[in-house]
Amino acid sequence: MSPEATGVIAGVTSGALAAGVAKASGASNAQAAAIGLGTGAAVGAIAYVIAKHEATERQRRYAEEQARLAYERMSAERKARVKKRRYIAVSTVRENTDKGAKSVMIYDTESKQMVGNSVYDVKTAPKDGEVQKYDSYSVEYVGG
Repeated sequence: MSPEATGVIAGVTSGALAAGVAKASGASNAQAAAIGLGTGAAVGAIAYVIAKHEATERQRRYAEEQARLAYERMSAERKARVKKRRYIAVSTVRENTDKGAKSVMIYDTESKQMVGNSVYDVKTAPKDGEVQKYDSYSVEYVGG
């Protein structure tokens, strides 16, 4: 099964379960539907990673700088939202062996460091503000 199909199935299943729990807890039909849709959308946003590989020194330096600048320039409102999630994703320079539409790396806003040394080559370039999952990390894409 493709990662896209897995994401859809996980999102639909999680959304239905969340709506059922909300309804059983006394939420109205409209509230339960909203909770289910929100949960399903969040869970279903799994990045379609074509390849994962070690970053070159150039990719790591570039991503670190982009992440630091992006975080410094964020509005207070966006920083508060990002802090709840802790991790952000930024684009990095592409090497001639990279695949996919975009190469991204993950940055930890608490430790102010890159998470590991992995580059994720993704099929579709993420949009600014989009929340996705890379391995076990839920991240907000902030560009770069």
